[in-house]
Amino acid sequence: MQNVRESILLKFLCYILIPAMIFVLAISIIDVSITSQYGEMEGPEEYIETEEFGREYLLTLIYNVRGINNDKRKMKVNTENTNTLETSERPSQTTSENPYDNYSEIEDESYAYPVYYEVINYNNTMISQYIQYIIIDKENGNMFTNIRSNNYPEEINKLQSEKTNWSYQDGKITTNIHTINQESTKYITSSSYSIDNFEGYEVYSNIDPTALTYSNTLYVQQTVYNIFKEHENLPAYLIPLSAISIIIMIVYLIWATGHEKGKEGIQLNSIDRISYEIISIVIMIVIGMMMSFAIASVETQIPQKILISVFLLCYLIGYACLAVWVSTTIRRLKAKQFIRSFLTYKICRWIKVTIQKIFRKVTDKENTNRKITIIYWGFVAISMILACTMWSGIGFIALIAFWVWVYYKLLQYNKKVQKINEALRNIYEGNPNVKLNEEELEGTLKIMAKYINDIAGGFTNAIDQSLKSERLKTELITNVSHDIKTPLTSIINYVDLLKKEDIHNAQIEQYIAVLDKKSQRLKKLIEDLVEASKVSSGNVTLNIETINLKELLNQTVGEFEDKLEKKKLKLEMDLPNENVFIKADNRYLYRVIENVFSNISKYALEGSRVYINLYEENKNVKLEIKNISKEKLNISAEELMQRFVRGDKSRYTEGSGLGLSIAESLTELQGGEFKIDIDGDLFKVEIKWKGTDM
Repeated sequence: MQNVRESILLKFLCYILIPAMIFVLAISIIDVSITSQYGEMEGPEEYIETEEFGREYLLTLIYNVRGINNDKRKMKVNTENTNTLETSERPSQTTSENPYDNYSEIEDESYAYPVYYEVINYNNTMISQYIQYIIIDKENGNMFTNIRSNNYPEEINKLQSEKTNWSYQDGKITTNIHTINQESTKYITSSSYSIDNFEGYEVYSNIDPTALTYSNTLYVQQTVYNIFKEHENLPAYLIPLSAISIIIMIVYLIWATGHEKGKEGIQLNSIDRISYEIISIVIMIVIGMMMSFAIASVETQIPQKILISVFLLCYLIGYACLAVWVSTTIRRLKAKQFIRSFLTYKICRWIKVTIQKIFRKVTDKENTNRKITIIYWGFVAISMILACTMWSGIGFIALIAFWVWVYYKLLQYNKKVQKINEALRNIYEGNPNVKLNEEELEGTLKIMAKYINDIAGGFTNAIDQSLKSERLKTELITNVSHDIKTPLTSIINYVDLLKKEDIHNAQIEQYIAVLDKKSQRLKKLIEDLVEASKVSSGNVTLNIETINLKELLNQTVGEFEDKLEKKKLKLEMDLPNENVFIKADNRYLYRVIENVFSNISKYALEGSRVYINLYEENKNVKLEIKNISKEKLNISAEELMQRFVRGDKSRYTEGSGLGLSIAESLTELQGGEFKIDIDGDLFKVEIKWKGTDM
């Protein structure tokens, strides 16, 4: 069932089959209705032979003759009214040059009497514009026609020879259309619209042959008649069959619309996010345009095949728009987004939210906007009231005084804001000893002052707690280190005494060697821990002097030469020819470089190169030391700079994990920068100081 519900093919087939089934249902219902009322249709094979066509044909001619008679009566009344006037009151012309409203007189030498050409149709009946006619008034010989010709007697003969001609002369009808011949006209006309209207006229007419081959109302009417004629005996069971099919497809579309394969819930697309009023209006406009275009095409003479294509195009566009509108309506309803998709709803909701926000701002005593709103509109109201009294001198003075008073209050308010701003600046610059007098302020400023005082007090407490914690930590490390160092010194001394004894047991000698190595490592760890504690707490006395960094670097390299050679590390040094001087503490600077080289001797890959570059850059001295790590560096540079962290993670080496942290802290204490960088197995140390001249 899920696959059926999500099938795109089934939905597409339903949208295509529904209009076809509706057409079959409509034809079937009409056919059954006609058959039940009139029995089986046995009418003529062509619409042009039907009684309805004949009635429209005849009535159209009657309308034209009645129009001519109406113009003649108006002309007669105007003439009589003119004759009753005194000579001085008569107009210069008793009648107009053309007395007929819907005809224009034309010149024609082939006819002895005036000829009038129709310029306005008397009626808007189905076939009025497709009847060619000539009407002759026997009283005055005037001719009325909608045919342009140079020989009207010949046109009369031509009309009488056509297949669909109809003529009236002296009460006698001549035609080959049996529905409006001499006998049948008495049954299809009324007392008001009968052939008696033709008394005193001769009428010659014919249907324009193009009316049956080009788009027009007559052609459409004939096509509809032929459709019903062809389907006059449709089986009655098509009604329930087509109705049930339509209901099933509609129910399926309602059930399946909004569900897509592989997705949960109702899926809305981009069309569903357009406001419902907008999409409804657009669809109605498009459908209206298609209907208007289809109707207009009927009134335009175009070939039948093109007309069918136009109708088909209008149908496809109109039905597609309707299908889109129905499907988006269903999806919105199923997703419970129908009401929310209205633009009106969104506007009303926005207005509601905006009003609520304004109301909250106005009623919230702690909200600055409330006070601003009240003060602003109060200022506007009072200013307008005083402005209305400006015609008097007192009103003008009062308005000016009010403005001055408002300006003074703004200055006072700004002064209080400046106090708060100054307090915030002091806290930002690291001075937490700030205290604002809350009694001097009011409203929001008073609340802000309270918060600032609390923050300043919190900062002071936090700083005091931090200093106390740091002091306790340093004291703890110092005391513990001292307590450990005393027994450790005894252990080291006794190990030295054991090493001097003549012991012939190889295993005992091995134990003594391990004790010696581990005790020395523990001693180094305690010394590093004490030094790291002093450095981090700033409890270090610096003796800043000018130091030749190049010389110090060569000295350190010389001291580590044996260790580097033991690891088969080759130094690649790039030092400047001249000496490089910086301001630093000689002892602690040496400790920084020593820690870096100690790190290299422990963790560098044996047989690799170590690169040392010393150069000046933008008046700064820069020392770069690079080497390849023997272990995979699966750690970031930030983590490696933390205390007790080593790159190998195994903790099998003799390092304490404090060397780089101590080097960084000592460098920063001396005004330098210490940075490491890791790129794969490449380990890089970068130390930077400000240069100095001797």
